[in-house]
Amino acid sequence: MSANKMFHTLAPIALSVAVAFAVSACKKQEATPAAGPAAATGPAAAGTPATAPVVSAAVAQMSVDQLRDAARKAYDDNRLYAPVGNNAMEYYLALRDKQPGDASASSALNDLLPMAVIATEQGIAREDFDEAKRLLALIGKADPNHPALDRLKTSIGKGEALAAQRAQQQQLTAEQEAKLKEEQAKKREEDQKKLQEQQRQLAEQQAQQAQQAQQQAAQQAAAEEERRRAAAAQAAAAQAAAATPAPAPASAPAPRPTASSALEAVSQSAPRFPPAAQRAGASGSVQVEFTVGTDGSVTSARVVSSEVPRQFARDFEREALTAVKRWRFQPINQATTTRRTINFQ
Repeated sequence: MSANKMFHTLAPIALSVAVAFAVSACKKQEATPAAGPAAATGPAAAGTPATAPVVSAAVAQMSVDQLRDAARKAYDDNRLYAPVGNNAMEYYLALRDKQPGDASASSALNDLLPMAVIATEQGIAREDFDEAKRLLALIGKADPNHPALDRLKTSIGKGEALAAQRAQQQQLTAEQEAKLKEEQAKKREEDQKKLQEQQRQLAEQQAQQAQQAQQQAAQQAAAEEERRRAAAAQAAAAQAAAATPAPAPASAPAPRPTASSALEAVSQSAPRFPPAAQRAGASGSVQVEFTVGTDGSVTSARVVSSEVPRQFARDFEREALTAVKRWRFQPINQATTTRRTINFQ
């Protein structure tokens, strides 16, 4: 067979083999990318770091009594939502998780939510987005349907995008970024102190207004009682004058049959529980010394001692005195001073 004839015979066979190898190579190249996404859903995906919990692990492990005490102390110390792992919101959230029906925890969280929203807005304004996200998570856990959640989340996203764009344009150095973080931390602390001071002043004003209102109500009640007694005395005197009874033979005055030396209660209303103390779950007792006049009314009262949390002492003592001054007893021969312990449970 000549060379030309052999070439024409083998050429088609060689071409077919080459095409087969090319098709096989293309299939392998197509299969390789397809395996990529599938692999990403395996161990690599499982290694993706999880989102940090809203309530720190140390707080979540505390008992109900520990959480309640820590929450009260943090609230009193104005650690309302910071620092991380040692603030009132985290303690109350953990307490509510352990006891979903705890009214004091729910009430305290409702009071803390407006301040957390303000703090989140301040964090966004100073571009402290990590802190803003942490506070947003606290708000979301306290109230998943809070009307500010979507707005704050959108603001954080926009703020981060703008900050990233500006940082890329300015090409901040590592030193400049560290300085910026330090300034953000200082501004965060200043904002928190200002907000806490505003809340403290507002609480003091409300307490003063409530005390003034109660004092005015007590004064009005005392004045009304005095007017009632005067009117009753005048009516009795007029009735006695109109009757003009015949003079009785001189004799020793008979003792008053209805009066005695022992105190017999006619009306002893229970004291009102201070709202702020009730929200915080506080309790205690107040010992009051008071004097009962011959007509059975309480003429004076003072606090002897109290065993209540220091921050609520004034509220408990005020409510105890108000309740005692409204008490009434049977008429007695002479004024008597005694002491009673008022319990707030």
